[in-house]
Amino acid sequence: SALSPHLAFGEIGPRQVWHAARHAADARPELAPGIDAFLREVGWREFQYHLLHHAPELPDNPLDPRFADFPWRADAAGLQAWQRGRTGYPIVDAGMRQLWETGWMHNRVRMIVASFLVKDLLLPWREGERWFWDTLVDADLAQNAGNWQWVAGCGADAAPFFRVFNPVLQGEKFDPQGDYVRRYVPELGRLPPRWIHQPWAAPTEVLRQAGIKLGDDYPRPIVDHGLARDRALALYNERKGKVDMAS
Repeated sequence: SALSPHLAFGEIGPRQVWHAARHAADARPELAPGIDAFLREVGWREFQYHLLHHAPELPDNPLDPRFADFPWRADAAGLQAWQRGRTGYPIVDAGMRQLWETGWMHNRVRMIVASFLVKDLLLPWREGERWFWDTLVDADLAQNAGNWQWVAGCGADAAPFFRVFNPVLQGEKFDPQGDYVRRYVPELGRLPPRWIHQPWAAPTEVLRQAGIKLGDDYPRPIVDHGLARDRALALYNERKGKVDMAS
């Protein structure tokens, strides 16, 4: 809806949004399923305030104690590549460049880039939380902390710890023609849809015709997603095991 900046600054309230949406659903019953899904997100937003009220340490400490000593990596180069949209994964890079240029990105892309930071790069969710706080026009303490912990698997009602977004599949599903990527990663603009989300897999002739030299015009992936996923799952399973044995 792009209402988030206006909600964050108090220009409109969640109750106004709720009642306007319910009125629309009554007037247009065929829209009700989509409106219900939208209102669940409004409810999730309010839940984050509930969390912050009862856990004021939320912006700094994981809600789930098993993550208190999680072995996050230190990788300044990887963090900078993520921040600047130079990871080599087009959907991630498009999202991070949109954030830098406009101060906003769609919720789906936020989940993809957040998963990449904490699961693929194994960098602390607090790094992502800080970057979003500095760059989002709708930055909000409760939403920022609560949702970063949700993606990292250490928050309340956290995403299953084993959920690791595949940036190629996510791109192919939600940006099948590559229009979003082409808008924010123009150096890939001439790649056909088949290769737009995985340029490293494109045949040499396709890259040549698109005017792309990987490593120069566009970076190669900074991490192998398959290997990174296995690494993350191994560490997350260790956390789960510790808690299960303790309980």
